Amino acid sequence: MRVGGRVEFRVLGAVEALVDGEPVQLGHARQRSVLAVLLAEANGLVPVGRLVDRVWAEHPPRQARDTLYGYLYRLRRALAAADVVITRGPGGYTLAVEEQAVDLHRFRHLVAKARSAADADALVLLSEAFALWRGDPFTGLDTPWADDQRRTLERERWCAELDRNDIGLRLGDHHALLPAMTAMAARHDLDERLAGQLMLALHRCGRPAEALDHYRQFRCRLAEQLGADPRPDLQRLHQRILDGDPRLATPARVAPQSSAPPAPRQLPGLPARFTGRAAELGRLDAVLGGASGGPEWGSGPGRGSGPVAVAVVGGVGGVGKTWLALRWAHENLDRFPDGQLFVNLRGYDARERPVAPTAVLRSFLHALGVAPTAVPSDVDSQVGLYRSLLAERRVLVVLDNAADSEQVRPLLPGSPSCAVLVTSRRRLTALATTQGARLLELDPLTPAESRTLLAGHLDQARMLAEPEAVAELLDRCAGLPLAIGIVAARTATRPDFPLAALAAELRDGATRLDALDAGELGVDLRSVFDSSWRALEPDSADLLRLVALAPGPDIGLPAVASLAALPVRRVRSLLANLANAHLVQQSASGRYRVHDLVRLYAAERAQDDLRADLRTAALRRVVDHYVHAATAGVRLLAPGQPWGEDDPLAPGVWPERLTSPSAARAWFDAERRCLTAVRKLAAERGWHRAASRLAWAESVDRWRGENRHDRPVAGRLVLASGRSDEEPASLCRPGRFPGHAGAHPFLPVGSGENGLEFPCLGQDHCGQTGAHRGLAALCAQQRGSQHGVQPVRCVRFGLMVVRHIPEPRR
Repeated sequence: MRVGGRVEFRVLGAVEALVDGEPVQLGHARQRSVLAVLLAEANGLVPVGRLVDRVWAEHPPRQARDTLYGYLYRLRRALAAADVVITRGPGGYTLAVEEQAVDLHRFRHLVAKARSAADADALVLLSEAFALWRGDPFTGLDTPWADDQRRTLERERWCAELDRNDIGLRLGDHHALLPAMTAMAARHDLDERLAGQLMLALHRCGRPAEALDHYRQFRCRLAEQLGADPRPDLQRLHQRILDGDPRLATPARVAPQSSAPPAPRQLPGLPARFTGRAAELGRLDAVLGGASGGPEWGSGPGRGSGPVAVAVVGGVGGVGKTWLALRWAHENLDRFPDGQLFVNLRGYDARERPVAPTAVLRSFLHALGVAPTAVPSDVDSQVGLYRSLLAERRVLVVLDNAADSEQVRPLLPGSPSCAVLVTSRRRLTALATTQGARLLELDPLTPAESRTLLAGHLDQARMLAEPEAVAELLDRCAGLPLAIGIVAARTATRPDFPLAALAAELRDGATRLDALDAGELGVDLRSVFDSSWRALEPDSADLLRLVALAPGPDIGLPAVASLAALPVRRVRSLLANLANAHLVQQSASGRYRVHDLVRLYAAERAQDDLRADLRTAALRRVVDHYVHAATAGVRLLAPGQPWGEDDPLAPGVWPERLTSPSAARAWFDAERRCLTAVRKLAAERGWHRAASRLAWAESVDRWRGENRHDRPVAGRLVLASGRSDEEPASLCRPGRFPGHAGAHPFLPVGSGENGLEFPCLGQDHCGQTGAHRGLAALCAQQRGSQHGVQPVRCVRFGLMVVRHIPEPRR
């Protein structure tokens, strides 16, 4: 956040401050209350006593002034980047700020200006004023002062809405105003000014009997509830309608609406080079009642009763959700003859904040033919009008890039004749629960689909000329359509640029995301991931940083808990949040993995945001977790064998609960690739004792396996387990293992007077014997020699070493 940036304060909704569009952390509700009081009287001196009374009312803390000073100190620090100053004056404090930067004061300024402007200009000013409202003023502040402010502002807004009705009636917009006025009258059934406006609109729409009936009902309601008669001006209007006064007719200078508005056709163009996704298109057909298959319930949009068909396409950024939605929409245009509504909700946008539902509703209502003057100002009325207009109409609503379910819910039609297609990087489970939406998780493209997509951009001769480079490019893009498109765009702009050169750029993990940048926002993979990252809660982001550092292709829940040094229950909740954001995937077996490119991005964030010692400590914990788990597994699979004493569990390390040989076998099966990765990490880091124990555990796992080709690997791991100076060489004794040794990288370095030399085993005669015997068995299995070593010679040398083993004491 740069110092001196454009500042914006908001209280017509939640209390917020933004600098250059970025939110400022304002602290808890009491601290925000202090700011709200200062903003309500911006540039004026607010006495300390008034501040205390408005923030705490009748229940101030014992040291209220000291607490207030602390809040003011923290607010000054938070607002320093905006060059907003809170100064202390005689007995109070002043927040110095341009009044137009505070939405409350801007709203009042626009309304006042509209009341002195020409009708056409006044409508523009009032629309701008109403757009400032994001909800109830001072949302989240529960004090008597905040309640009074809310009531005052709501009265001011209501008067402005009635002003807008008067302007619309003067301009002859009564047809467009009528639905909104009817909804307003249902909520404010004792407002005489509104009653008169509605009567006039009904009369001008050629419905004088309804206007007179509305007056009759209003007069009865007023008498019953207030014991009063209507005002004289309302009584006069009633009489003029009875008399058919021609002066009440539509103003001559404004022509009435003569035709219905055209059906909205808001879909963007069909995506170019769309590839694959046949199964996903079929599922959308099933959910939304497409042409190629029946719906999963009812008879699809157009049926008389039942829920609205809603499909939600979810997936990681860049996986092609919008392309899929638009492809399906264009293929089914004939099913929605009454129109298609489309909006980019900007839930994950690199430049702009998510679009408020009220702004979308205004846009949709305009597209459906409602005049700006006739759009209600409150969300509930907008929703009611929107659903009324869509009733019995066959309309497709496409809501792209939604932030969450709350942003979507007001935009859902009420009629089953419509269908809704939503895309989001978040799993909108609330929509599935409350609205019956069907969730479709979009996976990366298959290798075949990825190749087809790239082939759509590049000529065949170029792909055939460099098949290895093409294969590597596709592998590095990991099935992400956006990444493939960026690669294709870069190669297309330079037809003489070798594909192998670009493959080399992508080969290096440190520069791969730099290479996946087409030079503009929106076609830069890092910026796409940035917008997903900003939507995460801090704890979830912290966990993703660490998971990205973990060795291995996937990871289990206890290992993640050890990596983060957090309780398993907390980690499960955080992983669920990441899975809902499609930043980790959970398999049916309960393991977690991160897409390769997301992992690179998160690892970058870990390098930038975490100190080296914190990263090292996390990796050490996860290594210790695997050592303890592997040790427990080996003890169950080979009971009674000496292993040595275990190190105590370090703080933050969570053990696996292995209680039977079958559980141990299942754990080794699930963790095999991770064990190898963790052992290599331990060796690279110089954690030799851990690497040694993991190598031995792997060797036991490999030897017991049914695959005979794993046994040479097991032999090599046996020798690897003896390399640590910290680990007793007895790990390699023949009684502990069938005695398999391998060729590379832990071979004997040569032969001496009494046999081959295994430096890793030192003077451990049992270990030397086991190694000789293992190498002999390996040579025999492979029916040849290992580096010129014959099986018989290995056995002979092993027996020679045995002669040097002292007799055990009895």
